[in-house]
Parts: sequence; C-alpha cells; structure tokens
Amino acid sequence: MLTLLNLLSAVTLLVWGTHIVRTGILRVFGSSLRRIIGQNMNKRPLAFVAGILVTAMVQSSNATAMLVTSFVGQGLMAMTPALAIMLGADVGTALMARVLTLDLSWLSPLLIFLGVIFFLSRKQTRAGQLGRVGIGLGLIILALELIVQAATPITHAQGVKVLFASLTGDIMLDALVGALFAMISYSSLAAVLLTATLAGAEVISLPVAIGLVVGANIGSGMLAFISTSMQNAAGRRVALGSLLYKLIGLLLIIPVLHPLVAWMDSLSFSAQELVIGFHLLYNTLRCLIMLPTVKPMGRLCNTLLPDRENGNGQVRPRHLDTSALETPSLALANAARETLRLGDIVDNLLEAMLGALRGTQTALPQQVRALGEDADVLYNAIKLYLAQMSREDLSEQDNRRWAEIIELAINLKLACDLIERMLRKVQQQKTSQRREFSQVGLEELTGLQEQLLANLRLGLSVFLSADPESARLLLREKRRFRAQERRLAHAHVSRLQRKVVQSIETSSLHLELIADMKRLNSLFCSSAYVVLGGSDTGGLMLDSVPDEARLP
Repeated sequence: MLTLLNLLSAVTLLVWGTHIVRTGILRVFGSSLRRIIGQNMNKRPLAFVAGILVTAMVQSSNATAMLVTSFVGQGLMAMTPALAIMLGADVGTALMARVLTLDLSWLSPLLIFLGVIFFLSRKQTRAGQLGRVGIGLGLIILALELIVQAATPITHAQGVKVLFASLTGDIMLDALVGALFAMISYSSLAAVLLTATLAGAEVISLPVAIGLVVGANIGSGMLAFISTSMQNAAGRRVALGSLLYKLIGLLLIIPVLHPLVAWMDSLSFSAQELVIGFHLLYNTLRCLIMLPTVKPMGRLCNTLLPDRENGNGQVRPRHLDTSALETPSLALANAARETLRLGDIVDNLLEAMLGALRGTQTALPQQVRALGEDADVLYNAIKLYLAQMSREDLSEQDNRRWAEIIELAINLKLACDLIERMLRKVQQQKTSQRREFSQVGLEELTGLQEQLLANLRLGLSVFLSADPESARLLLREKRRFRAQERRLAHAHVSRLQRKVVQSIETSSLHLELIADMKRLNSLFCSSAYVVLGGSDTGGLMLDSVPDEARLP
C-alpha cells in the first residue's frame, strides 16, 4: 500500500509540476503568446510553427487550445490557421516529452533551489514568476525519478501484474485507458511521461505503451473540446477539428501496429526511449500529413457545428468589418453603429421592465437572459474591435470619437447589468413574496420609467449626431428627471405616513427602483457632456458621471 501511495504521489507531483510551469509561463509571457497566436496567420506553415513554439513554452497543448479557441470564438482568427496551430501544438507536446526524459537528474535540485529563492524574494516580478517556472521544471524531473523508484517494487507485486495483464496490446482498449488517464491528470504530457517511465520499468509492454500514448493524445483532444463547451460554435469547432484529427490518427495506426512494434523491438534502444521516440515521430508525421487538409476539416466542422440561430438576430455583431480597420473613419463608424445596437438592447430591457411593472410581460426570465447574452456578445465584440485600432495613429478627431464609442459602450453595458438586477427584484416580489405596488406608486414608477426610456433614446441621438442643442436638451431632461425622482421619493414617504398597506409592504423595493433609475439616467445622459466639452474625452465616461450614478 505504501509503495502504491508513493507512486500516486509521484504522479500527482508530475501533474502539479506541469501546472506550475504552464501558469508561470502564461503570467510572464502571456501577452506575447497571445499576440503571436492572435496574428492573422494566413500561411499554414507559419501557424504550424507558432503552435509548436507556444506549446513548448507553456508545456500544455490544452493551454494553447484555450487561447486559439478564444480567438476564433471572438472572430479574431480564421478556422484554417487555428487548426494548423492545433496541429503544431501536438508536435510541441511531443518535443517537450523528449526533452524532459533526458538524463537531467543533476538539474532538478538546481532548478528547485534557484526557483524558490527567486520566487520568494521577488514574487510579484517577472524574475519571481520565472523562478516559479524553474520550480515546476525541477518538480517534473524529480517526479519522473520518483515514479521510476516507486514502480520498481510494484513490478514484482502479483496484483499489479494481474492488473496490467488486462492490457494485452488491444490498441482500442489501451487507447481508451490512455485517454482516461490524460483527462484525469488534465495533461497529455504527464500521461505520456508516465507511460514512458512505466515502459522503462517493464511494468507495461511496448504495444500497450503505444496504445496508451495514442490514447493520451485523444484524451487531450477531448479535454480541449469539453473546455470549450461554454464558448460559441466558432470556438468549439476548432477543438472538434483537433479531436477529429487525433481520432483519425488512431485509425491510421491500427493497420501498422504489429509491424511497427516488431521493427521497434529490433532497435537497440531502451523501452522508455522507444515510447518517447514513437510519440514524437507519430505526432510529427500525423500532423504533417494532415496539415494540407485543414481547410476541408474546417468545412466539415462548420457542417457538424453550425452557428446557433437566435430569433432576435442579435447574437453576432453585424457591422464590425475587420477589413475596414485600415480606414479609421470607416472603422469608427462601424463601431458606432454596433454600439447603437447595444443601445437597442438596453431599450428592449427597459421595455421589459415596463411590462414587468405593469404585469403584462410574459416569459420574462427567458427574454431577459437572451438579451443579457446578446449584450455581452456585442459589448465584447466592440471592445476587441476598437482594441485593434492603434490610437497613436489616429487623428485628434478620430481619437476623440474612439473614446466616445468605448465610453458609451461601457455605460450601456453597466445599464444592462443594472436593469437585469432591477427586473430580478420586481420578479421576485411578484412570484415569491406575492406583493403588489399601490396604484399610485405603480403609476409613479411607470411614469419615471417612461421618462428614463425617452432620455435613453435622446442620449443615443446625441451620441450619433453630436448636436449641441440636443445635448443641452438632454441635460435639461436630466435635471428634470432628478427633480421628479426626489418628488416621487417624498410622495412615497407621505404614503407611509398615511399607513397605506401596499406602500409599506413594497417600500424598500420602491425606493431601490427609484435610486436605480437615477443611476441609469446619469449613464444615459453622460453623452451630453462629451458633445458640450464638459468632460475629459481621453478618459472613461464614468469619470464625468456623478458618484450616485456609479454602480455599487
């Protein structure tokens, strides 16, 4: 039992070491790696090499997959180069497995010693994070040594022999076991290194080891596909294509398995070296053979995972044309049009709020959830689109318009979140607490809500036209709204004094809704300050919004 525990702890240390290296590299070079991967790589060989280099640095093809699927999901990368990068990631994993199985026992204590010193003394600096990477590499090398030591006595245990005897070289069964281990350890690299170590200790035979290695590749593909379950269809298609390539690799290796094993047995190398060599050769040949097929694979994945249809037609941005980025004025106009679509979502949410107050709205939770998801999609798309424009290259006028657009988008997203919370409060009162506003109180709230809706539409008009007269009108409406809000709050307190039962039961919610509407009004009217020159357009619009308008 103690020997088995030692083996399990060594495997755990191996997984932990790969995790530390991955997180350390991403913290130090994460932005650079994202920039490398995020480039528009039209040439497949360039994308393939980028996948190899990035994966070799982060020690994980899963980490590369998460970066690539994120870029594709956000529309920053096409499907074809993304699949080429994923093929390169498989080769990068195989290369690192070969490096880590060299005789580096002398390096482990040195890396851990220096890594701990740098990490503890300069934790928040780049040197400290590189120390973290050194610790991880040292732990990986140490874990491999401990696995060999722990596996040696296990090979003589009768129960273990019976357990591994069930793996008789049936590649389908062995691949399944290898895939499961890669998923449990969350690292195909750890699974391959452990397989090579067990083969070197003669715990498993060479045919079994080959099946486990092929299965570990499939397991990493399944991990990547599962990890993208919350992304849109575009991001999931990349992970699906990578998984299909690995399954095709399994089908290709089945007919040549026995001749391949016989040829490998004739070589004068250790079992561990043969397993690592096979992993590197298999992944390299498989990926090079399949590299020319990335475009047909992309079409197949598009067929298998089509884009999600949405009834309101607002799932994806319509106007953010990346080809217009070279023309700043056109790109800014596109971003402004998309921001107005975000304003339309806020308009719809306010209409839903009116319906909720009046009790005429049906299927409210589903509608609000759909609108919230659409708002998130458009807001993130607008941010990323504007981020691709270098402000240093813009004229003063374009630079000011760039700031206006991002500021309005931020304010509208804050408004969406606030309205969603208001709707949840109203819905909870009607469904859980079974309480209703007084007739007078309801009329006050709906009237204030209608005034708020009018100010939103006027604010969007001011943003679009930049008309000073409309901006001054918007500020007058803002002051009128605030005066109305104070009057209605006082009127509600007067009803409390008269002991109106419905007003007493809904008092907290009534006053909270008025305060929330006040915050929304400040967000909607902030565009007037930009037009009239009353705010610093180089900063966020929130800087010009009064404190009470900011979300808690």
